[in-house]
Amino acid sequence: MSDGKRVSEAPWIRTRLRTAPGAASALAVLVLVTAFLAAAFPRAVDAYETKGLRHDITTAPPSRSVVEIARPQPGLELPQEQREAATRSDELARVGGRLLKALPAPLRADTSSVAYGVRTTKAVVATEPWLPRPDAVPPRLSYAAQSGLEEHATLVEGAWPATPAEVTEKSGAVQGVVTEETADLLKVKVGATIALPASLRKTVTVTITGIIAPRDPLGAYWSADPLMRSPSLVPDPGSPFPVFFWTGTVLLAKDAGPVLLGTAAEPALYWRVPPDATALTGPDGSRLRAAVATLESGPGLLKVREIAGGTAVVGTGLGHLVEANARMRDAISPVIAVAALGIGSVAAVVLLMTGALIAGRRRAELALIRSRGGSLRGIGGRLLAETAVTVLPATALGLLLATLLVGEGRWWPGALAAAGVGLLVCVALPLRTTLQHIRPVLGTPREDMVSARPSRRRTVVELTLLVLAVAAVTALRRRGTSTEGGTDLLVSAAPVLVALIAALVLVRLHPLPLRLATRPMARLRGAIGFLSLARAGRSSAGGALPLLALLLALATAAFGGSVVAGIGDARDDAALASVGADARISGRSERTTLPEDLVRTVSGLDGVRNAAPVRVEYGIALPKPASDAAADGDGGTGTGSGTGAAAATDSRVAALVGVDPASYARAARAAGLPEFPDERLRPGGAVARTTGSGFDRVLPAIASPRVAARLGKEPRAIETLSGNFSVRVVGTTERAAAVSPTDFLIVDSRSLERGTPTTLLLTGTPDPGKLRAAVAKDGEKYAVQLRSDERARYVDTPMQAGAERIYLTAVAAGAGYALLAVLLSLLQTAPERKTLLARLRTMGLTTAQGRRLLAFEATPQAVLAAGGGLFTGWAAIALLSPGIDLVPLALAGVAGSDTSPVTLRTDLWSLGLPAAGVVVLTAAVAGVQAWWASRRGSITELRAGDSR
Repeated sequence: MSDGKRVSEAPWIRTRLRTAPGAASALAVLVLVTAFLAAAFPRAVDAYETKGLRHDITTAPPSRSVVEIARPQPGLELPQEQREAATRSDELARVGGRLLKALPAPLRADTSSVAYGVRTTKAVVATEPWLPRPDAVPPRLSYAAQSGLEEHATLVEGAWPATPAEVTEKSGAVQGVVTEETADLLKVKVGATIALPASLRKTVTVTITGIIAPRDPLGAYWSADPLMRSPSLVPDPGSPFPVFFWTGTVLLAKDAGPVLLGTAAEPALYWRVPPDATALTGPDGSRLRAAVATLESGPGLLKVREIAGGTAVVGTGLGHLVEANARMRDAISPVIAVAALGIGSVAAVVLLMTGALIAGRRRAELALIRSRGGSLRGIGGRLLAETAVTVLPATALGLLLATLLVGEGRWWPGALAAAGVGLLVCVALPLRTTLQHIRPVLGTPREDMVSARPSRRRTVVELTLLVLAVAAVTALRRRGTSTEGGTDLLVSAAPVLVALIAALVLVRLHPLPLRLATRPMARLRGAIGFLSLARAGRSSAGGALPLLALLLALATAAFGGSVVAGIGDARDDAALASVGADARISGRSERTTLPEDLVRTVSGLDGVRNAAPVRVEYGIALPKPASDAAADGDGGTGTGSGTGAAAATDSRVAALVGVDPASYARAARAAGLPEFPDERLRPGGAVARTTGSGFDRVLPAIASPRVAARLGKEPRAIETLSGNFSVRVVGTTERAAAVSPTDFLIVDSRSLERGTPTTLLLTGTPDPGKLRAAVAKDGEKYAVQLRSDERARYVDTPMQAGAERIYLTAVAAGAGYALLAVLLSLLQTAPERKTLLARLRTMGLTTAQGRRLLAFEATPQAVLAAGGGLFTGWAAIALLSPGIDLVPLALAGVAGSDTSPVTLRTDLWSLGLPAAGVVVLTAAVAGVQAWWASRRGSITELRAGDSR
């Protein structure tokens, strides 16, 4: 280059890659992993959103997901032949085919379960004497002539119904079938006849020719209208008394629809279209919701009426399913964005650190080229080409691996993310390296903290970042992670900004404690401790990038670990609130009591540590609120004036819980509930009269705060099925193990007139099979609930499981990038340390002392960085936890689950393990460096003219 001749790019690049294959390979691996993570994240989000949408549609009852198009019977003003033709299967199939083609995208039909036909919309009273009549009320039956009956059912008995050649509105007899359940519950036999009242003649005789079994009972064909498959016992709405009657459906022959036109049962034509969710993707959710809306009350409905008739209507619950899915997705996405921004920031900083390491290693080489006439453009172009040859294939391979390994998702978001990684490395590395050589430098300047003087520009940037961090944290605490317009990136970046501010503060302050520590070390004998602290306080390894990478990685790992731990804790609490103990045995009816033999048998099973018999009675009417003066106190351990009479008026009913105080206290303690003051329920431990009869008996009671505020301090009369008595609140507790409602009264069951337990709470690990076998000996009227089974209910919808996997990946990636940042910072200063060790060895430093010096020099900075990471992670969680609700990730989608806010809590393992790993890795790498440097001679490191 000094002779002015131009050298082609290819020999230069090939020579460089051959000269330093290790550095090129390490950079390629780092870019490969980062590009893979960057491309996998949007694909993983798309995958769990797609699976979540499909899961919500396919697992929903068909009665909610099916799109039903219906129209009343043809008008009476039309000729009879035209009315009958509209109800025949050929015409219904023709209209149905046009309707399927008119469905707006992305709504598509599952053609295997499409059904159409004619049905009665008004149930008809069946007067046959052989039909069952509970409460002396005859059953009411519906009739339907639906297509595809033979394809979706199996003939069990009899024959398929036949259609006469000419079934008309005036026909007097048709054939039909019923399902096995209908035949069993309604006592229908093959050959039975049912009279269907008609308007033009007395009756239409329906002959039952067969009994069939559905091939897919839970499929859309049979479950869109559950009465087609199974009859139901329903209350009579017109009766002043609670009486019930049977209702079911008789399935007529395929082309028997015209006969229903002559009845007064208000027949209607219908087409049931189950949605096909196999081709739907997560991003299709908003389009699908719009498609359903236009079918129900938009341009789509007008098109449907052009095909099916001007009176056609569209009914479906599919829009509500998609809307619920969108609400969960919108609640989860901002929380996921926090993890994505954290890991993305850590990865970007580590890539920049890698560029800084490479630039530092090649400074002398490029300074020589620059001194011999090399231009900045030429040097930058060669570096760009050299970097691109390594980075672009690694980026492409990372994208390919993400596409192959991560589930179904859009291609372009992952491609953009991977391209961003490659572009960052290709631009940042040449740019950083080239900018160092704008001006020729004589010798190598010092890079330790002595030469580092924060400029005014840096101060302005840091203050700006501080303002942004405060604004983001404030916004997150006030309104949470989501907004009406979607995810707020500034709010989601709050943990990153907190870590960034902490890193900048630590960069400015970390030399001070190290320099202060050198003063007592200087008074000690030996130079190793003083030299190590002095070097650590001035080392360039304490620059902004390494500390920023460490703090970001540690904060992200702690945040992600706390999210995962918070999800698990929330599910454990919800399972405990539902069951009350490790296992629960109770009657299937609320008033069913447990026999003493069953209690003794179960209590003696292996693994049962404690058995607490409990009597639970719900719906106890509470007396009117006490006076304000009486309601101010709690009479015991807990409630204060904050639960006044205004709050107490909300609790009009409560659950009565009769317990054995000692065993119940052990059960509450084992379940992690607040300490139960069982001694206050014992007759000798409370100021109460447990003798006498009726309301004269005053029982001590532990109450929930609201019930205690309502009852006050004085005895209050209570009427229960367990007896009539008065209660006096002697203590409060926030939660009870036996009941899920928040309002309850706990008394000693031995003081009740009828204290036989209805529930048994078990603590321990009994064998589930043996436990169920022991309970099954007493019949089917007792149910067994296990806390582990209840916990398994919350694991998981595909959307929740996918989001949780992303957070687990965030924890692992954050820890990995933290360790990589430590390794890069140590490698960056490795040549300087080797030179220092060689120089000190010429002054008489022994090999063992040299190894200790290098290890001690790296450890203080690692300890400070780990401490800063611990504090940053804890501060980020403490600051942001009020604005983050984990309910969508932990409990959403499970019927009956507790939906109270689940806040973020610090997880010590995810906070401490990565920080400890940083210290351990630093000490290990420094020890290896010291060992390796001690094996090499000083002449190799101390070359003439080397200014290191």
